[in-house]
Parts: sequence; structure tokens; C-alpha cells
Amino acid sequence: MSTPFSLTGRLALVTGASRGLGRVMAAGLAAAGADVIAVARDTASLEETAAEVEALGRRCHRFAADAAALPSIEALFAGLAEAGLAPDILVNNAGTEQVCPSLDVDEALWDRILDTNLKGAFFTAQRFARARAGRPGAIVNTGSLTSAVGVPTATAYTASKSGLLGMTRALATEWAPLGIRVNAIGPGYFRTELTEPFYRDDAWREGMLPKIPMGRFGALEDVAGTCVFLASDAAAYVTGQILFVDGGYMASI
Repeated sequence: MSTPFSLTGRLALVTGASRGLGRVMAAGLAAAGADVIAVARDTASLEETAAEVEALGRRCHRFAADAAALPSIEALFAGLAEAGLAPDILVNNAGTEQVCPSLDVDEALWDRILDTNLKGAFFTAQRFARARAGRPGAIVNTGSLTSAVGVPTATAYTASKSGLLGMTRALATEWAPLGIRVNAIGPGYFRTELTEPFYRDDAWREGMLPKIPMGRFGALEDVAGTCVFLASDAAAYVTGQILFVDGGYMASI
């Protein structure tokens, strides 16, 4: 029996799909019935993601692309068209971070973070929308708590994720007549490769945990259902929003 949350017959493109939240969201979309196009900088890193998707009985197409490089994004969509693959869903998840005091941030670091997290997300969304050619679609951007709050030593990252929320709202209003919904997920504190420097700091962990009303850090699987919701017809009238998945952190500040 079909439900509004079913993604059966849909094809989802997930960037940054080789690890962490990207891998979990790819598996969550597959569990809801979608086939998956898994994208990372190299296809070898996508083996575990593909295994999880295929274990759920769905197809996993693997493609390499660098979200920070426009020619690579263009090559990705050219490859998809050549393979006859037209994704209905885009999960813009590729991202990078490097903790650094703001006085020490140089141009190369700033450009690397903004190019990956913001510029890459925009041009991936643009190419996706062009490929839809007037057909409905759904975009889910991976934002952050820093889409709404400032975090010391993460100025470039905060700028990129704040910009991503602004981009989400602008594209949602512009592309609503095209039937393309654009939303974002704002993950709270999840232990991933990007956030590992924080979790290695005992004082940070002990100070942060009491600020989360639910009393625990996020498990990666906590994001999957939110991604499925925003990608599905259950969210047919939802666009331009960010949904924080944070154990109540944003509600408490």
C-alpha cells in the first residue's frame, strides 16, 4: 500500500554519499523505495554506500564529482544524461569544514569551504533544475546549526551554511512555479568525520551535552527520516524551510 512517504519509482541523487550523513540519507531514501545515484569525489569510496542501498533491494548508481569544481558538476550531469538517468530528488550534502581561529583564516581555506558548501550546492541545484525541464522535483540541502547561530572558530563554515539557508529560501520562491520544492535539514551535534575535532575535546563534550534537551548527541540514523519526509509527497506543501534535527537545541536557546 502506497503512502505519502513512499519514494517508490523515484530516483535520488545524493552528493557526499560516501560517509556520515550522506551515506545514511542514501540508505534512508532507498528504504523508502528510491533508487539512488551516489556521488563522491571518487567512486571507490562509495562501495559501502552501494552495498547498503542494494541490500535494501534498490539500485545504486555510482558517479564521481567534486562539488567545489563547476566543470566536475557539469561533467556529472552530462554523464547522468548519457546514462539515461534523470533524478527526481537531489540531496545536496557534499561539504567540508576545518576548525580555525578567524584571525588565521586565509583565502585558500575560505574559498575551499565556500566553494564546496555553497557554490557547489547552488550549481548542483541549478543543473538539477535544468535537467528537470519543467517536471516537479525536490531538493534537500544539508544545512547546519550554523545556518542560524554563530560558532567560534567556524566562521567560513558558518558563512557557507548561513548562505545555504538563504539560497534555499530564494530558490524555493523562484522555483515553486516549476514544481521544484527546496528545503534544508539543520543537523545538530552529530559525530562525523567533519565534527570529530570537537568530539575529541572532553571539555567541549561535557559542556555541550547539558545544552541538548534530549540529553544525547545525534545518531546518524536520526537524519534519515527527515530527509525522506522532505523528499516525499508528505511534504508536498513544504518549501523554503529548514528543519532542525537537534534534540531540541535550537528550541532551548
